Amino acid sequence: MSFFIKAAAGIGSTLLVVLALVIALLKGLIGLIGFITTAIKIVIILAFVAVFIALGLMVFRAFRESRRTEN
Repeated sequence: MSFFIKAAAGIGSTLLVVLALVIALLKGLIGLIGFITTAIKIVIILAFVAVFIALGLMVFRAFRESRRTEN
């Protein structure tokens, strides 16, 4: 009888350890996905800032060029 109790306890603790490992893996995976999406958001924001700066420079150069041709 004692052998069956020890075997049942061993199986139960093994299942708990496997469950804890799966939870830890999922927690790490969710953290990784959060980091990747944050990095993608930052890249998108930097791309928009670069586009706005490029447009501003183009407008400024066109304005400066039009002033040169008028004089």
